[in-house]
Amino acid sequence: MEDIIEDLEEIAIGLPSDIKLAVAAIARRRKLLSDDVLIALADASWEILDVSGLDVSDFGLIKAAERCETVAVKVLGANSRQGEQEFLTEVLLLGRLHHKNLVALVGYATERGRHMLLYIYMSNGSFASHLYGKDYEPLSWDLRLSIALDVARVLEYLHYGVDPPIVHRDIKSSNILLDEFMKAKVTDFGLSRPEMINPRASNIRGTFGYLDPEYISTSTFTKKSDVYSFGVLLFELITGRNPQQGLMEYVKLAAMESEGKIGWEEIVDPQLNENYDVNKLNDMASLAFKCVSGVSKTRPSMRTVVQALSKLYKKPKRNHSQTSSTVQPIIIGVCRCS
Repeated sequence: MEDIIEDLEEIAIGLPSDIKLAVAAIARRRKLLSDDVLIALADASWEILDVSGLDVSDFGLIKAAERCETVAVKVLGANSRQGEQEFLTEVLLLGRLHHKNLVALVGYATERGRHMLLYIYMSNGSFASHLYGKDYEPLSWDLRLSIALDVARVLEYLHYGVDPPIVHRDIKSSNILLDEFMKAKVTDFGLSRPEMINPRASNIRGTFGYLDPEYISTSTFTKKSDVYSFGVLLFELITGRNPQQGLMEYVKLAAMESEGKIGWEEIVDPQLNENYDVNKLNDMASLAFKCVSGVSKTRPSMRTVVQALSKLYKKPKRNHSQTSSTVQPIIIGVCRCS
């Protein structure tokens, strides 16, 4: 653990003072975990199960034997410089970011070249699993809107609530986790960057289907690139279609018929069974269409997006059938505590 702290301190040299303070706080962060969890991480019983074919953003579980604490564990690439950099980036950023809709980082560990990030466990899995998984009930329209607003508020915070501003760079449904009350929490900051420090990247990073076309052509990622990804996410929750399977082509065809203003109900997720307000649907789709404009300057800011979504959102009565799940997440790594 000490070598990681030294690495973090070395990276923090020359960066703003608030990041240096975050490094100091990180050294104390592991105290949030009980001793039995820390001991379990340190002993040799940790093993990595077969992860072939799984997204590296999938989560495993560590369950403490005595106190029954459960934390989610993300395993980054073993012996990979890229994995190490993403690990350090995520620890540094989450050490200084505080928002109710961010997944809380409560610890980290390295062992035999593996980097592990420990988060508070989100019992209802990812937004993506609810959109596409067969073992979950379809999300209601109000709940989808609530999740969208939660994510929008996080991006507004990252863009305007911290200095320098942070661009997430990988907003997608699988990076949005849901707690026991179905409140959305954004995760996966491994690709995130302070906008003022490193807006230009030498290679394209992110997830196909969510990437800003201007970023692809210029290699420059800005706050408006996050806005584009969020617009794709809005269309994803409206249609129930995967962005990596031609969602935006589908949207563009619909836009040609609707002129980007009305008639979006033709592309609505059939699982909603027409249980939505058509006017609110068209307003949200029109907002999403502005977010995915091919010209970044014409896209709204996340402040504007939050204001627009807040007007559409009416807090629903809690649907108890959607506050828990009987499905266990895929286990990538497990610590066997005796």
